[in-house]
Amino acid sequence: MSEQAIEPALPVTAFERRFKHPPGLVILFFAEMWERFSYYGMRGLLKLYMANYLFVTAREAYQGCRQHAQPCDLVAGDPTTVFAWEFIKGLLPSAPNEQASMLYGLYTGLVYLTPFFGGILADKVWGQRKTVVIGGVLMAIGHFVMAFENSFFIALLLLILGNGAFKPNISTQVGSLYPKGDPRRDGAFTIFYMGINLGAFICNFVCGTLAAVYGWHYGFAAAGVGMCLGLVVYLAGQKYLAKDNLMKTAEGAGEQKQPLSGDEWKRVGALVALCALNVVFWAVYEQQGNTMQSWADEKTVWPTVLGFQIPSTWFQSVNPLCIILFAPLLDVFWRWQAKRGTEPTSVSKMALGCTILGLSFIVMILGAQAVGDGKGSLFWPVFCTLLLTIGELYLSPIGLSLVTKVSPVRIVSMMMGMWFVSSFLGNTLSGYIGIFYTRWSKDMFFLLLTVLGLGAGAAMFAFNKPLRRVLGQH
Repeated sequence: MSEQAIEPALPVTAFERRFKHPPGLVILFFAEMWERFSYYGMRGLLKLYMANYLFVTAREAYQGCRQHAQPCDLVAGDPTTVFAWEFIKGLLPSAPNEQASMLYGLYTGLVYLTPFFGGILADKVWGQRKTVVIGGVLMAIGHFVMAFENSFFIALLLLILGNGAFKPNISTQVGSLYPKGDPRRDGAFTIFYMGINLGAFICNFVCGTLAAVYGWHYGFAAAGVGMCLGLVVYLAGQKYLAKDNLMKTAEGAGEQKQPLSGDEWKRVGALVALCALNVVFWAVYEQQGNTMQSWADEKTVWPTVLGFQIPSTWFQSVNPLCIILFAPLLDVFWRWQAKRGTEPTSVSKMALGCTILGLSFIVMILGAQAVGDGKGSLFWPVFCTLLLTIGELYLSPIGLSLVTKVSPVRIVSMMMGMWFVSSFLGNTLSGYIGIFYTRWSKDMFFLLLTVLGLGAGAAMFAFNKPLRRVLGQH
């Protein structure tokens, strides 16, 4: 089908004629950018906050106290004042770092489980627009509640529920800007994915720096402000967004009540199988904010610039910066492959992504052997992150686009939530894997990550042909 023959999903604007994409993409880009600013700004502080402040009695009042040539004084604290901590502590290991690893994995996992239910709510009850707004409000409240130490777990619960409502429904709205068969859709998701990572890049310079200079809670408050900005952008740009599925159904244009056909059930099953194969990828990939952040904090020499000690949380900006730099280059590379007829299918790209992820941790094996018991260069974690970012670009945005292309339209939000269920399982598994960071030698731990990544890639290559038969040449 030619691009000229495709009926537009929205009236074509002067903006779209000039920039080749509808203005709604800009609205969703910036709304998601600010939401990710809030999520990753908080996430970059989370493990260190738990291990070095909240769950110990001798606390670092500022992030990264031990990095300074003259460490700041520790302050007294009492973790028992945190609501529900006595009960939760009984379910965890005794060491604060291991407690933080498991809770980090559980939190980052649950924020990817609730999108499944958020997708169902959007498809059946509220519609994507209302669900996004409800999710954004819950997350903004959660970030500000984080300022009260005794309400820490209440804040996490609000963030988990809010993310579940927000995340799948803003992603599906990107796809709804384009009609079925529009070749611009993959490019739109690449642009949208760069918005995610622009927010993830800048947040650590704001949230991490505030936490290092003024204290932890200033960093969390900045994340809350970012979420509020995302809500404002989204509400202001409503007229540029496509009608969601419930709106179309109310106008008689939807097919909400029709049962799924046999072919649609096959596509749903194939997507579920693909999600299952993604679990190990996310379990390894999410060590970035867990054990890799611990390495950056404890085993890396961070420079001092003009008298300012760079906080270790700035490490969390390396991955999004690499995405911003490499995503356009990969897009050009894939288009070059497409012209030659050699571009891999979506499933093949995802298999390559898993393989590259596994290979990236060979860098950390060498780094662990070189550094030993001391501290080492920024090169090791930064170069490892550069490589695993290429693996991420081969898997994550490709998967998002694939879900919107092959899912039955009337359950697309639920299927986007199903995609995030693989992230839930992977993130939760990452917390358990992270325990071995303190129990094993560092080179053996990173060897485990290498083996897991390569194994996931091999499994995905093995299932490539049967999945292609169901999903088609996507």
